[in-house]
Amino acid sequence: MQMEERGRIARDASIPLAATDGETRNAGLLAIAKGLKENTAAIIAANNADMARSQAENLGAPLLKRLTFDADKINDVIQGIHSLIELDNPLGATKMATQLDEGLDLYKVTCPIGVIGVIFESRPDAFIQISTLCLKSGNSVLLKGGREALETNRILCKTIQDATRTAGIPEGWIQNLETREDVTAMLALDQYIDLIIPRGSNDFVKYIMNNSNIPVMGHADGICHVYVHEDADLKQAVDIIVDSKTQYVAACNTLETLLVNEQAAATLLPLLKAALDNKEVRIKGDAAVRNIISAETATDEDWKTEYLDYILAIRIVPSLAAAIDHINTYGSGHTDVILSTTEAAAKTFMTLVDSAGVFWNCSTRFSDGFRFGFGAEVGISTAKLHARGPVGLDGLLSYKYKLLGHGQCVTDYASGKSHFTHLPSEEDCPI
Repeated sequence: MQMEERGRIARDASIPLAATDGETRNAGLLAIAKGLKENTAAIIAANNADMARSQAENLGAPLLKRLTFDADKINDVIQGIHSLIELDNPLGATKMATQLDEGLDLYKVTCPIGVIGVIFESRPDAFIQISTLCLKSGNSVLLKGGREALETNRILCKTIQDATRTAGIPEGWIQNLETREDVTAMLALDQYIDLIIPRGSNDFVKYIMNNSNIPVMGHADGICHVYVHEDADLKQAVDIIVDSKTQYVAACNTLETLLVNEQAAATLLPLLKAALDNKEVRIKGDAAVRNIISAETATDEDWKTEYLDYILAIRIVPSLAAAIDHINTYGSGHTDVILSTTEAAAKTFMTLVDSAGVFWNCSTRFSDGFRFGFGAEVGISTAKLHARGPVGLDGLLSYKYKLLGHGQCVTDYASGKSHFTHLPSEEDCPI
């Protein structure tokens, strides 16, 4: 099937999908969870085939970890679907109500974006998270995962299509793309697709932006930082740094560069090195770091690198201002953390660091749609429009203005016969 036809089918499906009620979409989600459970063995077999092929092609260990989709991960995504079902229906919510005049009432009401194209890495769990969030929010979706997950994504898409067909969800709302040519063709379908969400490097996101007229919500590199201020609790700091770096190294919210205030460095770094050695983390450091602990030489390129591996770049900085400047220069606008016992330092950091997530005394790994209570995420947007940070249901919504009248005409207001009141209202839109 040609991509233009796929786009038209997705657009046609999005219209009745937007009109479904929350119970129908939840029934579709429940059917997906059931289908995944029933097809676990076949899904794992498909994933094993992808893993074997990728290992033969010498795919790196972090990417293999992302690709793995075993029984535990399948159970995790099933639990995530049940959590998503428990969330309120996001559609039809009244965000604003205004009485323009007596009997002339204006409502701002949430609605789906329409058709969303998502290009993402080789993570089968992301296929489930993205598709179920799109269903809950009433959007059609075209998904292009990494080629390494070809067989896994095929069976996941079929499982979802079969499940939602029986639940009364419009056919064609979800489609699986498999080739680069599909992506190129999709980028030209601005008459059918409303939003593209690319997950990948900054260069990749820029390529998508430069080659499509469709609005793009970019999920770029996760070059995340932790800054240890001079007054930080050093034991707490070690725990947070180790968690940020090693809890799951292949994630975009993993710590990549550690900045240490020069007044804390001599005490912190030996403690930290011992903890990181236990996790087999390679340390790259600037000259000041290497004067305190043994480390590989860090170059300017390391401050720009998303390792997604057991590697940590460390730099000693003279001040809070220097740390902020480093982050705003080299960071990707994803998630950055300050470790400090001083509220004033934290406030300065969280105000001046220009990132989607700015945290105080906690791990970068909390930057996640599920952990934020969003019911998973389609990605983490490092852009500032239309959504920023973990993109859950709210990020997949638009809105429309509904105006309910009783025969009013603008002529009466232009002539002065009638007058606007513009009174705020607490009423929900009745239709």
